[in-house]
Amino acid sequence: MATATHPSFGNRKAVLIVEDEPLLLMDASDMVADAGYEPIEATSVSEALAILRQRDDIAILFTDINLAGSSDGLELAREVTRRWPPIAVIVASGRHFLEPSALPGRARFMAKPYLPSDFNRMLADLTPMAM
Repeated sequence: MATATHPSFGNRKAVLIVEDEPLLLMDASDMVADAGYEPIEATSVSEALAILRQRDDIAILFTDINLAGSSDGLELAREVTRRWPPIAVIVASGRHFLEPSALPGRARFMAKPYLPSDFNRMLADLTPMAM
């Protein structure tokens, strides 16, 4: 598998994917790997936060809004933006559409369903931000 090589990307070469639908998680992981990043999978906000506390190579958080449990992906995006500002954030949903002003910091929104080419373009656009 290839790795991201942006000169200012540093050691951050992983994308944390938070999705509670198994097939969507698998598809997103495949797209992340095909784009040259290491996919790290989580199915809940609590699992994602535990991973973030243990790893320092997460460059991008990709989270669905609607997740099982008491917290949702938008709350996770806010927490990550506050606690780990270098991590770029993509928030996705097939049920909601969010304007940029509704997102934390420099997070981006991606509507589902999305094409692999759109996903890859967003990852490439965010890579320089995740320093």
